[in-house]
Amino acid sequence: MRIVRDYQYISSQDRGASVAIGNFDGVHIGHQSVMEIARAAAPDAPLGILTFEPHPREYFAPDGPPFRLMSHIARTSRLEKLGVEILYELNFNAALAALTPEEFARDVIADGLGLRHVVVGADFCFGKGRSGTAEDLQRFGERFGFGVTIARLLEGQNGQVSSTAIRTALAEGRPREAAAQLGHWHRIEGMVIGGEQRGRELGYPTANMSIDGLHLPRLGVYAVLVDILDGPHAGSYRGAASLGVRPMFGENMPNLETFIFDFSGDLYGSTISVALVEYLRPEVKFDGLEALIAQMDSDCARAREILAAL
Repeated sequence: MRIVRDYQYISSQDRGASVAIGNFDGVHIGHQSVMEIARAAAPDAPLGILTFEPHPREYFAPDGPPFRLMSHIARTSRLEKLGVEILYELNFNAALAALTPEEFARDVIADGLGLRHVVVGADFCFGKGRSGTAEDLQRFGERFGFGVTIARLLEGQNGQVSSTAIRTALAEGRPREAAAQLGHWHRIEGMVIGGEQRGRELGYPTANMSIDGLHLPRLGVYAVLVDILDGPHAGSYRGAASLGVRPMFGENMPNLETFIFDFSGDLYGSTISVALVEYLRPEVKFDGLEALIAQMDSDCARAREILAAL
């Protein structure tokens, strides 16, 4: 997959694509549906995604609470797996934010990227102040020479599929409901970092990961699937993970600590992907280490049962 970050400097091979436009946070089934429409609209054209980095919401409210379901690196990996050939990940800055809807359609889509066809959701807004609508884009497409398809919003079993609905499900400890809208398990992906090695001392060595900048699911213990993405231990595993602040050990920043079943090895510096499968229980401050270890034994036994049934 080729990545383009500046619409003003683009090679001829990266023009003429059929693209889906959006933020694609989570790459849920609604996003995937829009991608398939883009693929079908021009089967002989490269399939592309037009998105922005940083996320416009981060740009306009940099001090707001974390909301992203995945990092842009994880998003890139997911889109590549789904067959995207060109990722137009444009730098969202003051100049781009100031473009009117007409200027965006003309300067970015038509003249800059030379797109052949674009697909957007029915609720799509664009241009300065989000003043342009999907219908406006259709009119600009007729004027500037690119096709436009407006995709209907996808309905799931629990209502309209959206990144907002997925965030809500995760915040309430319902990862299976989130997965139904995502079309895959919600995953936290990143590098294994050093911890305080308390898990090792308790007989439960964990792979620790930062969740800085990501939407925070409900704190607690989960049954998880683990993919080690690089290094000598690369492969798929199962485990139990604690997402939280470790209340027995003082005030801490939230992180993810994953105990991988039947595993022995050094993962420091490796990149892993942890899929939240089922919420087991909330964080608890135990009276002592013996009670904590007993609960961890119980958590792991239950997680094994749940994961064996997948």
